Amino acid sequence: MATTQITTDERTDLIESLAKARHFLRFTVRGLTDEQAALRSTVSQLCLGGLIKHVTDVEQNWADFILNGPADSAGFDSAIVEQWASRFQMTPEDTLDGVLAQYQEVADRTDHIVRELPDLNVSHPLPEAPWFAPGAAWSARRTLLHIIAETAQHAGHADIIRESIDGSKSMG
Repeated sequence: MATTQITTDERTDLIESLAKARHFLRFTVRGLTDEQAALRSTVSQLCLGGLIKHVTDVEQNWADFILNGPADSAGFDSAIVEQWASRFQMTPEDTLDGVLAQYQEVADRTDHIVRELPDLNVSHPLPEAPWFAPGAAWSARRTLLHIIAETAQHAGHADIIRESIDGSKSMG
């Protein structure tokens, strides 16, 4: 019996893994209106458009981290936390098409960074936050794995929200 071995490089594997998670997140909102994308269909504050906005912000922030290290932080006061939480919602100015277009721009930039970064071992100290160990640092590789995990986790959240709107599922 002959076997075929397919070999890809690490960067291709990372980009393809992230692309798959992105696909499921985008697929979950197929055919929805702006109103449906803004609908809170469960007891949580989450809506589908807001999840995509959040994943877009997270990916953009971590891609910036890969290139520049931690951003200057104003701390974690209630105004900052409230502003961050507001990004989980669709505003009256938001459209699903607009949110998805912004996500695509960020995705294209991240993929470009992964392809062009001279070394995936480049590392930066993590920003000071209660959820990071003091003095911890992440490589570009570790940061990309975090983006993949975050995207996949929120694609799962999105699937639950979508199913509660109209019964549609991303899989199954």
